[in-house]
Order: sequence, then C-alpha cells, then structure tokens
Amino acid sequence: MTILITGAAGFIGANFVLDWLAQSKEPVVNLDKLTYAGNLETLASVQGDDRHIFVQGDIGDTALVARLLAQHQPRAVINFAAESHVDRSIHSPDDFIQTNIVGTFRLLEAVRAYWGNLPSEDKAAFRLLHVSTDEVYGSLGAGDAAFTEQHRYEPNSPYSASKAASDHLVRAWHHTYGLPVLTTNCSNNYGPYHFPEKLIPLMIVNALAGKPLPVYGDGMQIRDWLYVKDHCSAIRRVLEVGKLGEVYNIGGWNEKPNIDIVNTVCALLDELRPRADGASYNTQISYVKDRPGHDRRYAIDASKIERDLGWKPAETFDTGIRKTVQWYLANPEWVANVQSGAYRDWVQTQYAGTAEA
Repeated sequence: MTILITGAAGFIGANFVLDWLAQSKEPVVNLDKLTYAGNLETLASVQGDDRHIFVQGDIGDTALVARLLAQHQPRAVINFAAESHVDRSIHSPDDFIQTNIVGTFRLLEAVRAYWGNLPSEDKAAFRLLHVSTDEVYGSLGAGDAAFTEQHRYEPNSPYSASKAASDHLVRAWHHTYGLPVLTTNCSNNYGPYHFPEKLIPLMIVNALAGKPLPVYGDGMQIRDWLYVKDHCSAIRRVLEVGKLGEVYNIGGWNEKPNIDIVNTVCALLDELRPRADGASYNTQISYVKDRPGHDRRYAIDASKIERDLGWKPAETFDTGIRKTVQWYLANPEWVANVQSGAYRDWVQTQYAGTAEA
C-alpha cells in the first residue's frame, strides 16, 4: 500500500513524512510545489530511501495528480499543500486563492475520479484527509469558550478565508459525491524545521544573530500552541480511525500570549546559549506596529479527538519549546541554508520602519 501526501516538503508535511517513515514500512509519494517554504533539505535523512518518492508539482495540475494516483494507487491522500502565512496573504492574496481554493478543488476532482474507479473493497477503504487551521473560526474574546468543531466560520484574513473555502469544498465533495473525507483543524504548530518567518523560529534566529525581536502591537495576542510531532501523531490517528465526514480539532491545550512565548524563548537561550555580554536576549525585544486585522485570540477545544479517538498531545509547552530551541541550536546549517535572499527581503519588507518604543 501507499499514501500520497501533498505539501510534504513544508514544515508540517515534512515532519509528518519523517515520523511516518520512522515507524512504518508503507511508502509515501510526496507531491510538493517547492515554493519558498518547501525545503527538501528537511527530508535529507530519507534521501535514497525507496519508501519516499518525491515529485515536484502543483496540486492544481490535474493531469499530474491523476497520473500519480493511477501509477501509485494510494489507499489515502493527505492534503497539507497550502500557502499558510497570514502576513504574506495580506500582501499577496492571489497565491492563496490559487493554491488553497482552486488547487484544493482540482485535487478533489482528481481524487474523486480515481476513487470512483477503484474496486469496491479499495473504494470503501480509501480516505482523503484535509489538513486545515483554527484560523477559519475567527477570533475569540478574552472570556469566550475555545473553538469546538461546531463553531461557525468567521475568517478574518485572506489566508484564513482561503482555508475556510477549501474546508467547505471538502465538506461539499463528501455530501454531494460521497467522497470519503476527513478534516482536521489545528492550532499554531511549532517545532523543528519551521521556516524562520513564523514567530518562534524568527525569535530564535534573530536573537542569536543579535537582531531585534519584532513583536506585533502589545504582544498580548493569544494562541494555542501545538508541538508539530503531536500534530503528526493526531493526523495518523484520524487517518486510522476517524469517522468519515467528521471534523477533528487538534490543539495542544497551551493558550499563551505572544509576548510570553518570546520571553520563554529568550529565557531558554539565556540558559542554553548565553550572550557574550551577559545581558538577556529579552533586551532585543522591539514592539512593532500591529498587522491589519490581527486576530486577538485563538483557542482550540480538543476534547472531541481525545474522547472519540483517544488522542491527546504528548508534549507540554515547556517540554516542546525546550526541544525546539535545542533543535535550532544544534542545526545552524539548516537555518543558514533556508535563509535565502528572498527570505531576507521578505522580513525586511514586513518589519522595516515600524519599531515603537
């Protein structure tokens, strides 16, 4: 048997592939467009492994996807492929519409055609698992209950709107055509191999380089943090025993303001890699102008997946963030290689001239 994984050179997808191959003999076909956040170096340890078949391509390329499905006959498709950075979606929403909405539609159509022609036993066993985000639910007030799977969709950014649209397409293809789908909505992921434009890796990389640590607004935006390997284990569980057509929220039960995250990273770096001058890395914190439409709070209620599927995260935030900082300290060559000129230009554009006291 085989599974087809889209977007599996990105942060979550690549971690999923590495974890999958570490505990399964089942091959994976990895379809990734290799945009800025796709990094094959993350998968260097499985280079030459016959169980990992990499194909560079777009989920919107119907002919390519159809060819891969026909050739490899996967028992499941896991869709990680997405443009996924809110800030980038504000500056360049077109890519998000094309990949997250049009690409998902074309993937669904290719998978539907493949699934429809499978023998009855294989057809009954087939699954398409669509990986999504808690940002589709919008923003919570300070006293609001955490997002459950019944929360209405209220996306507030081009990114979250595009992911909401993709979720609706997946749901519709299940209810209209009977396509055997599963959907997961996760909270903020962190961990090894994270592209250094997201909060935690950006803070680590900038701190070590002696650069300012840019914090939006007052830094009190609250997110629920999920260690990426916990997310991967949850997806494996949903794929294994999830109920067709169901949505499962995946969270880490770790609500924290962004400024607390930054201070935690600084404290760990103070301990593990002290500055030469003896000062704390938190002296590098620089508050910058908040981004447009910045959601104030996200929080995931992950009770359903624990109750129905028996899954809960293995890591606390304290254990997960320590592992993450240690990984970045141990892998400076990965960080250096991923920091292309395009990445540096992006950070400069995003944060230039916005420092506030």
